[in-house]
Amino acid sequence: MRETPRILAVDDEPHTLDFLRISLARQGLAVDEAVDGEQALRWLREERPHLVLLDLGLPDADGLAVLEQMRAQSSVPVIVVTVRSDEADKIRGLELGADDYVTKPFSPSELGARIKAVLRRAGMAGPLALGRVVVDDYLQLDFDERQAIVGGRAVHLRPTEYRLLYHLVQNAGHTLAFATILERVWGAEYRDESHYVHLYVTYLRQKLEPDPSIPRYILTRRGLGYQFRALASPS
Repeated sequence: MRETPRILAVDDEPHTLDFLRISLARQGLAVDEAVDGEQALRWLREERPHLVLLDLGLPDADGLAVLEQMRAQSSVPVIVVTVRSDEADKIRGLELGADDYVTKPFSPSELGARIKAVLRRAGMAGPLALGRVVVDDYLQLDFDERQAIVGGRAVHLRPTEYRLLYHLVQNAGHTLAFATILERVWGAEYRDESHYVHLYVTYLRQKLEPDPSIPRYILTRRGLGYQFRALASPS
């Protein structure tokens, strides 16, 4: 039998926790609860949930600080679920390693779909098939090790960066439409979240490009999508 995914919901509102437990149980997900950051971090260490739903308004700590601590000790998928809809908070959450960011109020079915999409992506744990790709003397990509060699320096790729770069390089020389990138990297549930593509392309450019403001490798095809530059020869 397949193991029921266990979700750790971190929120100090009892009604929200009850709502999450009941609505997600109907979708085949088991929910454990934590009411503050300290309890959440302890539960993460001891119980190893499959995914964390993290509210940012916790009584003992800012949720973004808790997210940062979670990322320091675990690669467990984290979805931020919060009333804070400010774009700066969203970007900061994603920069700190959140896999998704959902604002309250939300549809239980949409949240369940996003949880399953994130769990599905997390299950793709093995290295992808490209192996090592030599782009030029400045940039080499090692998909087996989930890293890039940039100017002779190893640069680690986060899971979403890794998947995005993989699909761009796999289609080097061809434009991938925004919708195609969203479906392949995030899942069909994210077809309206084109800002995720722009944000993670920015992250990749900051890591890979000699000058991110004048990209050499990841090219914008305005109104269409993104393209990794054509490779000189098969690698």
